[in-house]
Amino acid sequence: MFSSSWLSKPKEQDPKFRPEMSTSYQSVKCNKACPCDHKRQQCIYERRYAEMSASFGLLGEDIISFGNLSELVPQRAVFGCEMAETGDLYSQRADGIMGLGRGDVSIVDQLVKKHVISDSFSLCYGGMDFGGGAMVLGGIKNPALMVFTKSNFGHSPYYNIELKEIHVAGKPLKINPRVFGRKHGTILDSGTTYAYLPEAAFVAFKSAVTKELHSLKQIKGPDPSFKDICFSGAGSDMSQLSKNFPTVDMVFNDGNKLTLSPENYLFQHFKVRGAYCLGIFPNGKNPTSLLGGIVVRNTLVTYDRENERIGFWKTNCSELWDRLNLSPPPPPPSPSPSPSTPAISGLENPNSTANMSPSPAPSGPPGYDIHGEIKIGLIKFYLSLSINYSELKPRIPELAHFIAQELDVNISQVRLMNISTKGNDSFTKWAIFPAGSTDYMPNATAMEIIGRLAENHPHLQNSFGSYKLFDWGIEPPPKRKLWPRNYLVLVVPFLVVFIIGLSAPVGWLIWRRRQEPALPYEPVGSVETVTHEQELQPLK
Repeated sequence: MFSSSWLSKPKEQDPKFRPEMSTSYQSVKCNKACPCDHKRQQCIYERRYAEMSASFGLLGEDIISFGNLSELVPQRAVFGCEMAETGDLYSQRADGIMGLGRGDVSIVDQLVKKHVISDSFSLCYGGMDFGGGAMVLGGIKNPALMVFTKSNFGHSPYYNIELKEIHVAGKPLKINPRVFGRKHGTILDSGTTYAYLPEAAFVAFKSAVTKELHSLKQIKGPDPSFKDICFSGAGSDMSQLSKNFPTVDMVFNDGNKLTLSPENYLFQHFKVRGAYCLGIFPNGKNPTSLLGGIVVRNTLVTYDRENERIGFWKTNCSELWDRLNLSPPPPPPSPSPSPSTPAISGLENPNSTANMSPSPAPSGPPGYDIHGEIKIGLIKFYLSLSINYSELKPRIPELAHFIAQELDVNISQVRLMNISTKGNDSFTKWAIFPAGSTDYMPNATAMEIIGRLAENHPHLQNSFGSYKLFDWGIEPPPKRKLWPRNYLVLVVPFLVVFIIGLSAPVGWLIWRRRQEPALPYEPVGSVETVTHEQELQPLK
């Protein structure tokens, strides 16, 4: 999936993509192969990731260019035109995602079907101390020292490798080798930053590495929210890390071995100079082994899909063109490459994920995506109006009515969340909540509202002055507290028990009363009941 954003992001690098400004853009009409927005009659996409990031929007088709350093001429391609995103996707500097997996909408598959490139591509990440890298679309001449392992592309939707053992300082981990083949096996995922191993493998790996660190001191991690395993005393020269940390070998089923340097399993402690933390974490209850970008720093990884294998070549990715005896192509126009000609795109942005800048370890296993409903608890947007607060305040109900009408929602769903003023201008924050008592709104409804916002709705009367919709986004459903949600379930049984508890002693007293013999009735003044008055005795 390739995304470009309609959403205003806090750290976007390039202008937003505006389909209405493109003369070559075409929407993808509803068909049997895609979910459909029936009102627009357009295909939609949904993508949710395990670290709770989410992206969804419309499928579109336009001409995609691959940059000035690419030999590929611009091509028509289908991509996801993102309308909303959440989580890390929203906060990262990247303006979108280019998915390189297998599927009809994958940019690689589209180019292969057009016979523009061969069925292969390569990625080269920058190292820990230097940014940059490259992506190669199409086949290349494999370096002599490239290590290959089989990858059965026909039996898995992921890029799996046949990992057999992990060695630390030349000694294999004392675990069952089958641990790396459970569930989805061992997945190489360029979209994941760190690496995640099954619990048994992680414990053995941590123990084996720690035993080799004789002169280093274990310290707390940079973020108290995570239990990172960190060590100080290694110095700031990253080229000398191998003097303090052991080498790690990944041994494949065919006997081939990939040797990892310390930068392939460590990240820098960003609070303590000369300290480093393990970038390999337990995968929770998930028995899948997930190898992210950290494992292939300064490694050219070739995804040879045609021959169902993945190759690894340790190299300095910032010098890839020279090492492959390829020079960067001149700026376009350039001839369309044959299927055997590689197309190389530079990834020189130091803020890209290729730079692998250290960050706190995620608490759970991110990585391969999870398909499913994206639950939207509310849609928020910000509206500025050239009207002062004293004039706006009595007209807020009227403004809410116009917003509900323009966005085609019930007035009860529209709420003013905040208002601030600056001179004669008012800045308002609004939220659209789900209808009724539900926690989240259907995706089709949410997309309809977001679509209207993207088209610069709501349109207000001139009496509100000039106005501008300058940002909007979505939020997940709030986590409800147990007491407000279930108080009837808790109170009713308690009242029943309380009433029963009170009725028990009352019933016992009534029963006891009935068991006592009745006192005989004797009329006042009868002889037996007369009590003779006695004279008081004087005090002595």
